[in-house]
Amino acid sequence: MDRIASDNPAIETLRATVARHGGTRTRVELSDDLPTDEVVRLVLDGTTYHARIEGGFADAGPYVAGAYDTPEGARSADGSDHLQAWLDAADRPPGSTVLLDVIEPEFAYGLRVPGQETVYDAVEKPSDSLASIARDLEGSG
Repeated sequence: MDRIASDNPAIETLRATVARHGGTRTRVELSDDLPTDEVVRLVLDGTTYHARIEGGFADAGPYVAGAYDTPEGARSADGSDHLQAWLDAADRPPGSTVLLDVIEPEFAYGLRVPGQETVYDAVEKPSDSLASIARDLEGSG
């Protein structure tokens, strides 16, 4: 599989902010131009998870509150939340900045700490018909 570095000009990098989410959790607040209510791939330290980009509140834009092993886990926020563990391990408390790399718009993103570089697997968004078939199969399983 082809690989692409985070500093490659083909990767758009957006600044995101860690914010409090409930009493003990955090979330990553994203740029307003990202799709909301979509499950996307989210790469954390080389491992691909699934995350749902939630619609923003009145005073904030879209955000991600968790990263899960499966798309269904991301939809229902069920299972191990790898985003919280990553934020803790990366020492990213509320108010700190993380970088969101756009690997494939509306499909695959990567999170990293400012100043760190990484390499991602190059992926392409499946065609709409293939994505629809995959969603149907997930729902019937």
